[in-house]
Amino acid sequence: MKQRKVPLRMCVGCQEMKPKKELIRIVRTPESEVILDSSGKKSGRGVYICPQKECLQKAIKSNRLEKNLQHPISEEVMNRLKIGLGYDTNEK
Repeated sequence: MKQRKVPLRMCVGCQEMKPKKELIRIVRTPESEVILDSSGKKSGRGVYICPQKECLQKAIKSNRLEKNLQHPISEEVMNRLKIGLGYDTNEK
């Protein structure tokens, strides 16, 4: 029996290739709204990030989220992403 190919995606934080199921997708919808995509099937431009806090911090610090989504991200949206990923919004 032939083994199935596992789809790999790159984390915008640590820049490592990982299986798609291990990563969390953040998407910019056609209405220019930035949201977490738990299903992985929402339409729009998406980026993948590891569930580790350090990866989100690296992506924010280097502006990789904004560059890859091709859209500026407000502080309010960034706080919603941190809450959605289960991080404390009071920490920097």
